[in-house]
Amino acid sequence: MSLTKILPLLVAAAPLAMAVPALAQGAAPSGPAAGITTQLPRGAAPSHYAIEVTPDAANLNFTGKTVIDVTVSQSLPTLVLNAADLIFGDVTLTPASGQAMKGTAKVDAEAQTVTFDFGTPLAPGRYKLAIAYAGVINQQANGLFALDYTDNAGQAKRALFTQFEAPDARRFVPSFDEPSYKATFDLSAVVPTGLMAVGNMPVKSSTNLGGGKTRVTFGTSPKMSSYLLFFGLGELDRATKMAGSTEVGVITGKGNTGKAQLALDASAAILPYYNDYFGVPYPLPKLDNVAGPGQSQFFSAMENWGAIFTFERALLVDPRFTSEATKRRIYETVAHEMAHQWFGDLVTMAWWDDLWLNEGFASWMATKVTDRLQPEWEMLLTRVDGREAAMSLDALATTHPVVQKITTVDQVNQAFDAITYQKGEAVITMLEGYAGEDAWKSGIQAYMKAHAYGNTVTDDLWKAVEGAGAKGLVSIAHDFTSQPGIPLVKVESAQCRGGQTVLTLSQSEFSRDQKGKTPLRWNVPVKAQTLGGEAQRLILQGNGQITLPGCGAYVVNAGQTGYYRSLYPQANVKALAKDFTKLASIDQTGLLADNFALGLGGYQPIGLAMDLVDAVPASATPAVLAEVPGYLSSAYSMLESDKAAQGRVVAYSSRKLTPLLSSIGYDAKAGEGPQVPVLRQALVSTLGDMGDRAVVAEANRRFAALSTNPQALDGPLRETWLAIIAKNADQATWDRLRAMAKGAKSDLEKSSTYALLGSARDEKLSAQALTLALTDEPGKTTSAAIISAVGYEHPMQAVDFVLAHRQQYEALIDVSARSQALGRLGGGSADPAMVTKLDAYATRYLTPESRKVIDRSIAAIRTRIETRGRLKAPLASWFAGRR
Repeated sequence: MSLTKILPLLVAAAPLAMAVPALAQGAAPSGPAAGITTQLPRGAAPSHYAIEVTPDAANLNFTGKTVIDVTVSQSLPTLVLNAADLIFGDVTLTPASGQAMKGTAKVDAEAQTVTFDFGTPLAPGRYKLAIAYAGVINQQANGLFALDYTDNAGQAKRALFTQFEAPDARRFVPSFDEPSYKATFDLSAVVPTGLMAVGNMPVKSSTNLGGGKTRVTFGTSPKMSSYLLFFGLGELDRATKMAGSTEVGVITGKGNTGKAQLALDASAAILPYYNDYFGVPYPLPKLDNVAGPGQSQFFSAMENWGAIFTFERALLVDPRFTSEATKRRIYETVAHEMAHQWFGDLVTMAWWDDLWLNEGFASWMATKVTDRLQPEWEMLLTRVDGREAAMSLDALATTHPVVQKITTVDQVNQAFDAITYQKGEAVITMLEGYAGEDAWKSGIQAYMKAHAYGNTVTDDLWKAVEGAGAKGLVSIAHDFTSQPGIPLVKVESAQCRGGQTVLTLSQSEFSRDQKGKTPLRWNVPVKAQTLGGEAQRLILQGNGQITLPGCGAYVVNAGQTGYYRSLYPQANVKALAKDFTKLASIDQTGLLADNFALGLGGYQPIGLAMDLVDAVPASATPAVLAEVPGYLSSAYSMLESDKAAQGRVVAYSSRKLTPLLSSIGYDAKAGEGPQVPVLRQALVSTLGDMGDRAVVAEANRRFAALSTNPQALDGPLRETWLAIIAKNADQATWDRLRAMAKGAKSDLEKSSTYALLGSARDEKLSAQALTLALTDEPGKTTSAAIISAVGYEHPMQAVDFVLAHRQQYEALIDVSARSQALGRLGGGSADPAMVTKLDAYATRYLTPESRKVIDRSIAAIRTRIETRGRLKAPLASWFAGRR
């Protein structure tokens, strides 16, 4: 139904009752402080919203009415609010003492605003702004959106949810849709009787209106930013546990709460830890994790206060196919979104420049609490992988500072990247290491108490931690958050004197594509030690010396808490390789990562890094051994134009990895260590991806067994085996996989199986997958995953297809992510033609502000081309020498 056809409903809609409950404590009108960015005119701010929506799920539209308590602090000609894809009916403005004034609405679609004109300037004072309006229900995750799925009985169903971060609450209600305009919210919804409605707060009342309709009213929310408002509706079930005085819950499609038990148990365990750590108890009476079918290509979960939304694939566990690694990601996702209930929801960044305050901190906190409550998972080791993800962007000229300047809606949406998340986490890890756990925690608690229900900038956090005893932290923090890039700490010399090692250090900058530039300077907190010696600390400013107890091999980033690369003399790398198992596990993983990146960047021979990979013994811990396949896979990819050299990589990988796989077996054994399942998945996945004959044969054997035993593939490696089958598929196999996807028992299984169809090596099959993606068969939110899978294996084919079907493709992805999509699809290419293609697309369709992801992809492609050209011969030579 088009919007114009529901306009008559707006004119007839009765306004909400004008009486509004007394404002909650601390709910005084707020807006951006001086110096804080806003895209709305200053001078007006909300204190409370009373909203009622009536969704029409079948016709994908809704009507709404809202009364907003607005305080005008200076004379204004009009009121300007945010609005997108809304049309307006009656608008009235009522002063605290005076007559209601009728207004007119003028929409600026490009600016995503609506201007309300009441025919006279507005004097300072308090007003009630009543608006009748209507909007659309989207089929991707923006604003109020619908997710279609098949329930456990095989029936087609539709559920509704909201996704408002960053600028999409304005698609649900005309609002001051910026983080600094905090207010309290009363939300009501007129819904089909019998469906479950979900909001930030518990249901306060439910009134049967007759005619199959019920009005559900939720309790008044705390003072919060508009992007944290949530509404959900559908045939849902809820399971709960108590965590102290807070009811934690999981909400799923009917019959699926058992699959959310891991998330429920995690929530109940994590909440008390967070209450203690933050020093401010969770303030809402309930905290739900709401699981939605389908997926987005750009996010997994959203931290709506009291009602975290998560796509099923990131929350539910199906014993038929959920891997151990996925279970751990689910736990960490729950922990991440729960950390936001304080860092982001209770205390919110004043503007999107400081988005990292939300995301970097939540990432850091999730790793910390998961490691504390599940120590056998060794989660701190994952911080090395996170650091590497950040550095892969930060080493290019197209990087940006952690605190970045945001001026447009597109820039907000593009800010959710590895710099914001993983560099944010890495910098916080480093700063906690500098401050010490106690001072850091005290500073966080002071920050929470001082800014609860308010907005902050990054400096507020630094001042709180330095005020708690971390002297000198502010200058270090400024260096690592206000400027981009990666420090390079080089050991110029190492001398053993009287049982001590004296290191002479210099500081430069690690870069993949601009080595000739003048390097930036940082105050770098270095922590170094000899193997078995006591760690020593130094704040490196340009050049310096540090004396370490003991002689022999040494580590310059001990514990891997520093955000910098460490460049050693080759003799020390070889000494560390010799004594590899004497290193702590996190230093083993950090040493591998650092040296491989230094080889890629041309700072040292790539053979030195490969020697280190080669030196990892079978006696290393399973968690460290699980890192090895990734480096061999990278080498295999870099040699893609040389099939003979790739064959030697496969032969070497088989010799090194097969004994490990044989020792642990293809299937889980009772009593095996907690990291063995992760190692098994890494070994099977990498060997299968490379085409190792034994692993591919085992995949084919298990797949063939499905014809007589439908459970033949069930278990934590089901999707890994199917991925190997899909990659090597012929037409008959591909058709069978498609039939499996069609007949899947759950939407969770259906979406993952359909996505595999795009990963075939055979371009004829991947072309069929692309055509399939534009049909209704896979489902509205699954089709984009198929195209992404093709992009991973055949980036040019996927990009050409999307360019030829641009509007159809854009309908398959979130509106907020459209400017990023093509860059992500083509960003893994090593073809110079892709650079030309992406640049032409960005020049035609994007603004200079919205093309940043494209530019990052172009920089990555150019760097990849240069790196492969430079390393092809030495890599081929290294593997040839190990036959």
